[in-house]
Amino acid sequence: MNGHAHPITLAIARISDIFSKMGFDTVDGPELEDEWHNFDALNVARDHPSRDMQDTFWIKDKKGVNKFGEEVGYVLRTHTSNVQIHSMEKHVKEGKDFPLAVCCPGKVFRNEATDATHEAQFHQVEVLYVSKDTSLSMMIGVMQKFFSDFFGTETVIRLRSSYFPFVEPGNEFDMQCFKCKGSGCNVCKQTGWIEIGGAGMVHPKVLEAGGINPHEYRGFAFGCGIDRMIMLKYGVDDVRLLYNGDLRVVNQF
Repeated sequence: MNGHAHPITLAIARISDIFSKMGFDTVDGPELEDEWHNFDALNVARDHPSRDMQDTFWIKDKKGVNKFGEEVGYVLRTHTSNVQIHSMEKHVKEGKDFPLAVCCPGKVFRNEATDATHEAQFHQVEVLYVSKDTSLSMMIGVMQKFFSDFFGTETVIRLRSSYFPFVEPGNEFDMQCFKCKGSGCNVCKQTGWIEIGGAGMVHPKVLEAGGINPHEYRGFAFGCGIDRMIMLKYGVDDVRLLYNGDLRVVNQF
């Protein structure tokens, strides 16, 4: 009897292949993470709401020590951005040349109610590029190439100013609707654009936390939800279908 790969597995393989052809390494990181890599090193303030119990799964009675000798707690990672820090630390430790170019697809966790568009567990892909001449225009070019290849049609990206602690300037980014090409349809809710994720130039404090001199190097980073990309590409209307174990879903892929 022939089996079927899960649509998330297929999407991750496709994402890795696209980025590999652009010179990015696919890397993995811990799902059980210390709060320094998940929050502090990413310039997330100690009193930031995302650290609260209603957003983060904290691990009871598990403690560790960060590289400064400070006691830290452990969480189920709330984003794949923690891999930014691990990748920079490893790159510096191994004395590798720049640029540093990685993508990290993986599972993340949020303590929130489940509905058709939200799950307590879901998948993201994080992209990081660090060099001496990194720019926003370079990031937009990478984005457009990636989403064009993933959705199988020429894709236009636009940035909207926003705030994320780990990037400056920070942006939310949209892609022009792959179905209607901007004219408006049911997929994009007649707007012509689809909100995809967050992006920006890596904050100097984040580079510094990763062991990289922010006066010499610059980086860009962007992240988006893999589940959402699958829903858009294949017309899946409920994210829970990707996690309920129903083989009728898997057998379609």
